[in-house]
Amino acid sequence: MDLNQYRADYEDATTTFLTVARRVEEERLDRHVPGGWSTRQIIHHLADAEIESAGRLRRLLAEPVGSSLLGFDEDAWAHCVALGYEALPVDNALAVIEHVRAGSLAVLARLTDADLERYGEHSARGRFTVADWLGAYSRHPRVHAEQVLEAIDA
Repeated sequence: MDLNQYRADYEDATTTFLTVARRVEEERLDRHVPGGWSTRQIIHHLADAEIESAGRLRRLLAEPVGSSLLGFDEDAWAHCVALGYEALPVDNALAVIEHVRAGSLAVLARLTDADLERYGEHSARGRFTVADWLGAYSRHPRVHAEQVLEAIDA
């Protein structure tokens, strides 16, 4: 995939998730499939994941090749009362998703083909390139958009 396709795919993933999430009525935000997260939890998770992913992209580009990238226990975050995934309104989280991804898209507009091969060592995934980052964070919102659609129908 070339850089223009990567950027278009990343931007489309943003639009896909936000379109789905913003259509969910308030009374359906806490529905979930058995054993799954609610739409509210998914939205808060994606907001925090975007904050983490934006930092990873910047580390991949600016720090020495092979630098460490830390993962996080997303399920622990989703059930942490202080983080409010099960209770807080979703407006701020949706704004975070929109704006953090817009900031990352602006960075992506400046990439060169050589940047795609820059890599760090992810604590859970091992070697993780900028191209891997683009693939992962283009799939991530789409996966969660599907989960939202399943959750609101539960």
